[in-house]
Amino acid sequence: QVQLVESGGGLVQAGGSLRLSCAASGSIFSKNAMGWFRQAPGKQRELVAVVTSDGRTNYADSVKVRFTISRDNAENTVYLQMNSLKPEDTAVYYCYLNLGGLTYWGQGTQVTVSS
Repeated sequence: QVQLVESGGGLVQAGGSLRLSCAASGSIFSKNAMGWFRQAPGKQRELVAVVTSDGRTNYADSVKVRFTISRDNAENTVYLQMNSLKPEDTAVYYCYLNLGGLTYWGQGTQVTVSS
């Protein structure tokens, strides 16, 4: 059984930084994609960033340049470094793992950016 455990959310002022981490455990194949989605109140869940096991990345236009996704394959861990945070980045951030066509989700971590 696959489990995703997130950490690193919190409250920060606009212009500040946060780093999210997500560790996957269980039967993890070497070929997979990990990343982050977010959901703000009253809005749909949206992709923030994703990184494949061979290092390819993709970002939402709204976070390009400000956010950086990375991963440690040996530890099955993905990170999201968020800089220059804006109030509109406020949301619950969900880690996800796409493995063999199946998608697994973390429990979510709240990120709140005050103006």
